This record gives sequence, structure tokens and C-alpha cells, in this order.
Amino acid sequence: MKIKDILRVTNGELVVGKEELECNEFSKDTRTIKEGDIYIGIKGEKFDGSKFWKQALDNGAEAVIIENIEISKKEMEKYSNKTIIKVENTLKALYEIAKYKRCLYNIPVIAITGSVGKTSTKDIIANVVNMKYKTLKTEGNNNNNIGLPLTILKLKEHEALVVEMGMNHFGEISLLTNIAKPTLAVITNIGTSHIGNLGSRENILKAKLEILEGMKIPKIIINNDNDLLHGWYQENKGKFEIHAFGLENESEIEAKDIKMEEESSDFTAIADLEKIKIHVPVGGTHFVYNALCAMTVGKVLGISYEQIKQGIASFELTQKRMDMKKLDNGALIINDAYNASFESMKVSLEFLSKHTGKRKIAVLGDMFELGEYTEELHRKVGEEVVKNKIDILICAGENSKYIIDEVKKHSNIKTYFMNNNEEIVEKLNQELKKGDVVLVKASNGMKFFEICQKV
Repeated sequence: MKIKDILRVTNGELVVGKEELECNEFSKDTRTIKEGDIYIGIKGEKFDGSKFWKQALDNGAEAVIIENIEISKKEMEKYSNKTIIKVENTLKALYEIAKYKRCLYNIPVIAITGSVGKTSTKDIIANVVNMKYKTLKTEGNNNNNIGLPLTILKLKEHEALVVEMGMNHFGEISLLTNIAKPTLAVITNIGTSHIGNLGSRENILKAKLEILEGMKIPKIIINNDNDLLHGWYQENKGKFEIHAFGLENESEIEAKDIKMEEESSDFTAIADLEKIKIHVPVGGTHFVYNALCAMTVGKVLGISYEQIKQGIASFELTQKRMDMKKLDNGALIINDAYNASFESMKVSLEFLSKHTGKRKIAVLGDMFELGEYTEELHRKVGEEVVKNKIDILICAGENSKYIIDEVKKHSNIKTYFMNNNEEIVEKLNQELKKGDVVLVKASNGMKFFEICQKV
């Protein structure tokens, strides 16, 4: 891709520079810009990236794409050996450049969405696909309207692309899928994340299904044990290509004989009447689902079961999600503080309850964006705390009071309500003993990751 291509797709104006310049790397951050990058000055809520164009060029950028900033004659002379492009809207320009880049590649593009488990599923799928194809994947959770196009712009000699798509309102997946143009879609589950914005789980399903809008030929993989996805599958199978995986409902790929350990899982996958032994290097039922999902993707892409097995067995989890740290006093902290919904709380509490530690301690905070369901879903978390026989519950946050209230109704579990993260750190430092296992989980805005850093 050259500057002239960018000018064409964005209808941009070349203020100064070379139309034949090759564009290899793109950046939106002057702090991390590298020599030769193309800087895109995106306008955010708090700052206007276009205002940092000189800083970008001074830091090594070869070209900048900016909105209508005045450039003096002196500045034109100073940067005459660089390239400056003006566009009406840098965010829309980013979309158009990414769309153009995507159309240059005739490769499998796997797009993943779902209420929980997108990032871990993306990691395991990418590892499986990489067994056969040189694969580019979304790094971390860069799954929004800026992260996704920037991921596409990293395509080079790749033979496959695995992208994650996040959303919290209608229309957001629609935008992303029309940029990425997936050849295969994956929906991990439909839960209650962002239910406050969307109003119901049925609406969440509708928003997730926008993923099909960007596909020339609809082809989708779903978790057949999720009630809403199972219902949708029953209504729509035969209309287009749908592949299903599951543990409970009859599916194309199923798991039997599941053996759970703290840090791994083993099961027998049933696919095409074959029995395949699978080892997952992470514990928890949800990772069995992730592995089944990755197997289904691999099967659809024509990857051998032997390669699929290797891809699952060798995958590594993105840090900050269920990140475990052994403390000096012998206690273990499970940092799952990146995000929280009722479904992910349930999974994490089940994981904690199966751990072999002496005492199971849950440090839980508020879940955000639940709207009218806020009290109900926090109380349901309380029920899960009781069901999983947690020994000590420590909470902070206005809505976590409902968790404690529900726990007190049904059990004698020791509970503590704290006013802030500092008080939680203090309490943990007093309370923790050798062999204790502590789960720390809340929505990211609660900043519970600070607790894990300070204990």
C-alpha cells in the first residue's frame, strides 16, 4: 500500500510528500512511534491526535494523516522531506484505509465475539490456526473501532487473521464486521455483559449477530450449550452454514470424559465419529469450551486433528486474565480483575472452588453496565458464592453490597465490606495465610488490579 492509495480511499489532500511512499506500519500514539511509521492523528474524547503531528514527525514518523490543522510555511519547509496528508475525519480515514488493506488479502479471517471469553478464545483459536497458516491476531483486547482496524493494518506476509470484536451498543459489531469482512464468525456465548445498554439478552444476541453483516457468505460457529444460541441454531440451521460445539447439547464437536486439574484439563473430543484426546494447559470448564471452539474452527479450515491438538496444548493465556501470583507468605492470588459480568463471575468462582487451597477467599467488586438488572445480577453472584462454598468474601463498591446481603441470607460465610481498595489490601495482609487462594474480580473501572499489585 502506498500514499497514493491512502489519498484515493480517504479522498485526502497531499499537503507535502511523496505519493509513491510505501506504508508498512501505522501508529496512533506518538509515545510509541517507530522510525518510518505512518501516524494517524485520531480525535478522542479528551484529546485531538492531529495536534501532535509535529511530535510524531520529530519522533521518526515518515508520514502523518491529520484533520484540518493550519500548517505554516516555515513548518512546510522544515518537514519538506516528510509526507503530510489532510483528511476530513481521521477516524473514518482509518476505517477506509483498513478496508482497503483487508481487500488486498484473500485469506481466512476469523472474527470472534461473545459476552465473555472472547480474548481467551481468540488466543486459543489463533494458536490452532497458526499450526497451518502464518496468523496475525488481535493483541490483548484491542477489539474496538480503533484496535480492530489497526490490527488489520499490521497484515504483511500473513496467511490468516484472527480478530476479536467487542461491543456495548447496537451498531458497533456492524461497523467492525464491515471493516474486517470475516470469512468465518464465532459467537462464544450470550450473557449479561452490557445488558444495561441493550435492555435484554435477546437484544445482546441481536447485536452480536450483526457480525454476519460483513460476510459475503455467512459461515458461523456457535456454542450450542448457550440457551439463546442453541435456540437460534435450531431456528436457523439449514438456512446457511452453522457449526456447533458443546458439552450438553448434541453438536458437531463434543467433549466427553473431562478430567479437571487446577492448572489443566483433559478430555476426549468426539468429532466425525473420531475420538481425539485433548490436553488444555489451563484449568476450568470454560477452557474446555474454548478448546472445542478452536477445534471447530480448525476443522472448518481443514486443519488436521493432530495440528489442532498441538495448537490447543501449546497455547498461552493473555496476561491479566486469571493471572496467578504466589505471595511470599505462601498464599496464591488469582488476578481476574480485568472485567466482570455475572457469567464470568460464575466461572471464576467455580474455578476458585475447585482449587486445592486451604481457604478460598473471594474479593469481589461491582459489575458495570447492568442497568435495571444491577441488583438482580449482583444477588445472583451472592448465590454463586454460597453454592461454591467460599470461605471468606471481601467486597467493595456500591452494588457489591447486594452480593454480601445475599450471602448473609443463605450462609454463615465470613463477609467483609470495605470502602476502598486500600482497605482491601490492608485486610488481605492481615488475613492471608499459607495455602490460601484468593480470587480478585470486578469490572475494570473498580481498579482491583491495584489490589493484586499491592498485596
